[in-house]
Parts: sequence; structure tokens; C-alpha cells
Amino acid sequence: MVKVALLLVLFIAAVSVMLTPHAEAAISCGGVISKLSPCINYVRGVGVVSPKCCDGIKALNGQATTTPDRQMACKCIKSAAGTISGINLGLASGLPSKCGVNLPYKISPSIDCSTYALSNNPSLIL
Repeated sequence: MVKVALLLVLFIAAVSVMLTPHAEAAISCGGVISKLSPCINYVRGVGVVSPKCCDGIKALNGQATTTPDRQMACKCIKSAAGTISGINLGLASGLPSKCGVNLPYKISPSIDCSTYALSNNPSLIL
């Protein structure tokens, strides 16, 4: 009977560990890039902010609800921005506000994504 009780306790402990949320990002770089790709021409200085660009920014902002999600999105954006030539940082920094998304910090290529965490303002870093 003691063995059965011990096995039951171990089983319950194992299940509770498996069900505990882990601090992993649920966002993929592919998804981030897909949502923000309509913004590329604008941040290169070609054209205006399209509704698809703003839709992507708002969708990504709504999906990145945890600190790991936001850190992953930040890392993906930084990585992708490094591969796109001709990005105008002034246009890129103004893009969130043009789409109605407020950021509690300045957009910069030198931002440390690993220190980014949720604040009272749940806006996504771009």
C-alpha cells in the first residue's frame, strides 16, 4: 500500500511538472517576418504605411503577450533588419505610432532583447 501511495505521489508530481507553463516563446521568426514583411518598402523610404503593414504590427503585438514572446520577436526583428539593406531608422522608429501601437522605449539597433520584459504598456518592440 505504501508503494502504491508513493507511486501515486510521484505520478501527480510528474504530471504537475508537465502541465506547468514553461518560459518558452510561442512565436516563431517565420511568423514575425511574415507579419512585418508588408512594412519593408515603407522603412526603406518607398511608399506609405500600408494597412497590411499596420495589421501585421497589431497582430504581432497581440500575439506577443509574454516576456519570452516579446524577446523572441525582438531578436527576430533585429536579425531580419540586419539582412535588409536601406532601412531608414527614423521611418522604422515612427512606424509603431503610425499604426497606433505605443512603445515605452526608443527603437534602436543596439537594444538588448534579452533584457526586454513586459511592462505596464504591453506594446511590442520593433
